[in-house]
Amino acid sequence: MKKIIPNFVTEDEEREFWSKSDSAEYIDWSQSKKMILPNLKPSTKKISLRLPEIMIEELKVLANKRDIPYQSLLKIYLSEKINQEFHSHTS
Repeated sequence: MKKIIPNFVTEDEEREFWSKSDSAEYIDWSQSKKMILPNLKPSTKKISLRLPEIMIEELKVLANKRDIPYQSLLKIYLSEKINQEFHSHTS
């Protein structure tokens, strides 16, 4: 028997609830369907990153060749390296 999901007054209240609750107690995940959400953007978080000026300048040159902002190129490089690291260690 599944538990009943409570009514929430605010998003913060709901977020707090789900951070401490097991959704499997409330939702029958065997009935779920795969979905593609093409317009969904991942949550982001600002960070402060100190890099040598020469590295930033080189990154800007490479980004200019691709006609994209250097911050976007940095995200691409980080994503590629993270994926490479995960795949090389899980194989």
